[in-house]
Amino acid sequence: MMKNVAVSLMAILFAACGGNKSPHSLQQEKEDLSAKELLQGIWLDDETESPLMRVEGDTIYYADAQSTPIAFKIMRDILYTYGNDTTYYKIDKQGEHIFWFHSITDNVIKLHKSEDLNDSIYFVRQKLVIPTYTEVTKRDSVVTYNGIRYRAYVYINPSKMRVIKTTYSEDGISMDNVYYDNVMHICVYEGKKSLFASDITKQMFDKVLPVDFLAQSILSDTKFVKVNRNGFHYQAVLAIPETSIYSIVNMEVSFKGDLEITSSK
Repeated sequence: MMKNVAVSLMAILFAACGGNKSPHSLQQEKEDLSAKELLQGIWLDDETESPLMRVEGDTIYYADAQSTPIAFKIMRDILYTYGNDTTYYKIDKQGEHIFWFHSITDNVIKLHKSEDLNDSIYFVRQKLVIPTYTEVTKRDSVVTYNGIRYRAYVYINPSKMRVIKTTYSEDGISMDNVYYDNVMHICVYEGKKSLFASDITKQMFDKVLPVDFLAQSILSDTKFVKVNRNGFHYQAVLAIPETSIYSIVNMEVSFKGDLEITSSK
């Protein structure tokens, strides 16, 4: 229950006064270092007493472990956060133990500074950016073509590569969530002879898939499909987490060991 409340409060924070300023105009304004110093610490919602955020240095950490930490500055009574987008919030009141800011929905979000050291446990997960590893998944396909026996392998390797995906609620609230990508390894053998072996990452598909899609997608699966006179055919699946949006990419490995990548029509 506590986590759900904290997530809801974090969503309100992301909804507050969202907008963009040109980098030139932001650079001309001087950062309010005194206001930044006042914001250091853990902040709770006045109504629920739920931890919302921890401020340390130039970074805001949210109580939701799925959300990435975000850089911030305070200039002229406005809090700027720098994630996938630059977002700003009008500060209504700020003191040593009080922080109010105005949201785009005309709500004043009222926070007070925590004096309980135990509240820090809600933010321990924010430092754990390394994913939980599972065992490497291996697939072995034995195929025969023109009387010759081949083995086509696929290895799915979890990685430390972060994928930041911006999600939106029905009310237009934006949040940056963190996921971890995979690296595929495919190889083909004729007996003990290696015909092909290579790591496959989603960056290799930038010629056949939109850059925006690649930025928020994960290389979720790769499967061996068939062998024919052209070579060994694989399909890679790239999907955007927590959505039904995905793309399939064809990969063809020739008998000479050449890799060709094409889009799936």
